[in-house]
Amino acid sequence: MSNTGNDAVEQAYREHWARLLALLTAELRDLDLAEESLQDAFARAVSAWPPIPGNPAAWLLTAARRRAVDRLRRTAVAARKLPLLMVEEEPVQDDRLRLIFTCCHPALSMEARVALTLRCVGGLTTRQIARMFLVSEPTMAARITRAKKKISQAGIPYRVPARTELAERLDGVLAVLYLIFTEGYAATEGSTLIRDELAVEAIALARMLVSLLPDSGEARALQALMMLHHARRHARVDAAGQLVTLAEQDRSLWERAEIEEALGLLVPGPPGPYLLQAAIAAEHTSVARAEDTDWAAIATLYGLLEELTGSAVVRLNRAVAVAEATGPAEGLALLEGLETALPHHHLLPATRAELLRRLGRLEEAVGEYGRALALVGTAQEREFLLTRRTETERLLS
Repeated sequence: MSNTGNDAVEQAYREHWARLLALLTAELRDLDLAEESLQDAFARAVSAWPPIPGNPAAWLLTAARRRAVDRLRRTAVAARKLPLLMVEEEPVQDDRLRLIFTCCHPALSMEARVALTLRCVGGLTTRQIARMFLVSEPTMAARITRAKKKISQAGIPYRVPARTELAERLDGVLAVLYLIFTEGYAATEGSTLIRDELAVEAIALARMLVSLLPDSGEARALQALMMLHHARRHARVDAAGQLVTLAEQDRSLWERAEIEEALGLLVPGPPGPYLLQAAIAAEHTSVARAEDTDWAAIATLYGLLEELTGSAVVRLNRAVAVAEATGPAEGLALLEGLETALPHHHLLPATRAELLRRLGRLEEAVGEYGRALALVGTAQEREFLLTRRTETERLLS
């Protein structure tokens, strides 16, 4: 197949996977059958394109429907197959929202909810999800398979839950949306750091969630947080595609209208994890110059967030803020012991390298850049780290 055909299939996957899977699940009332049939349709497109159809999504949907019918006929279980119950409790704007709540059912473990929704709604590969969870690909594949089987065997309904059930389902849904966004904001691997389609998808789904739960401060905060990060997308890489640090970004390229909209979503309330993260992002995006950033306030917010979550990643970010507020030695001290919790996280050695460099401990910094390079997943971040290591080595000579 030509590169044009390959590119068309990849583009169709990015643009249409979630919507097509949600539509097929609504029609077939079986998530596993819907996903397998859609995967078969994309596999068929690999060999059938070009010529590229005028409406790729319609072509894929037709192919998937035919494949589903073939599967049901071949196994002769159409009449007795346990369905995902279709319950219309209130109008829903998008089948994807039903799909999210199905994947995030409390009968599943939190990890299974997040992984399954990243696979089914976000369209991430099993390998990408495994990297995000720091587990092997076979382990993640088995986890996703078990989650789908549990949905089918338990007859988990394909619907948006009643309002009385929403509270117990919200944490998982918010976690899913943020991880989808995270993969779009900073991809785990590949040649592209920013995957706009995933970030836009997560924000769109967050908007729908807020429309269902307008009084949820954490849902509003999550939408704001994602928008504040995404508003900087045009400044995060330069014309050559190289990574640009926050301090060096051209702030005139930030989408100020999006920032203002995001800030308007924030309302006073209990300091939940997304509200605290949104407050941190607001500190960054509300100042016109990097040197005006209130790093002491950001360090305080990270401290509150660490108390709330106990997250090693939050400690890592807090160390960066403390280094800016009070000095690199204080930030470096906060990184002690994080290797156990973050053994495969390239930003830990990368951050340590930067702080060591600022302290003049150049040989140690070079070694840490090397450890970061062994773990980094995207081409832009790799190039950035190579440049920093080369610069540090020159300072040694």
